Amino acid sequence: MTTDRRTSFRDIKSELERRIARRIWPPGATIPGEEALAAEFGVARATVNRAVQELARSGIVERKRKSGTRVALYPVREARLAIPLVRKEIEAKGAAYAYSRLSRAVVAAPDFLRARLALPDSAKVLHLRCLHLADRTPFQFEERWINLDAVPEARGEAFEEIGPNEWLVENAPFSRAEFAFRAARAGRDEAALLQVVEGEAVFVAERMTWLAGKPITFVRMVHPPGHRMVTEI
Repeated sequence: MTTDRRTSFRDIKSELERRIARRIWPPGATIPGEEALAAEFGVARATVNRAVQELARSGIVERKRKSGTRVALYPVREARLAIPLVRKEIEAKGAAYAYSRLSRAVVAAPDFLRARLALPDSAKVLHLRCLHLADRTPFQFEERWINLDAVPEARGEAFEEIGPNEWLVENAPFSRAEFAFRAARAGRDEAALLQVVEGEAVFVAERMTWLAGKPITFVRMVHPPGHRMVTEI
């Protein structure tokens, strides 16, 4: 990286995000101190400090006295935006949680996904279909696509014991997210999985996440009628 082209705190922030996205600094890793980064980029320490503060506010890194700055294991922004861990959401209701992976396949990104995430024609994604249950009753049908260019480690995960929701929280921090919520009618497969009548109204939540401009995942979560979503900001 040349210092004559990247001297602002925004440029330094983007470069640090890039290194985190490429796992040069994986989750939990300590990043170099401000003095070392200031020397590398040829800027004042205050400029580096502002860049790191921005990353901390985004939840990508955690800053602690004496122990330095680490790449977040559980990004703060996820808690701030209340992206739920389905297991915890169910257990908080006093119900027993169960998870089932219905299908898993590495596929070429479908047209709609390439359009939504601006993926190249050659993009490969991991397509997962999962069911989450509360006290043996269907709670959420999850259909998810993971961009393997952004999260190559997902290719080696079976997702039989742990769902992609929990796995991504631990392994794929994000810097931006987009949410959508709507009512829809259950299709045949969704109705069978959720034990509702085909065409019955269901609650649908969709989420997309990115890190350093690179799309990570798109997920569609379908809940039976009567589902109530609560968030705190």
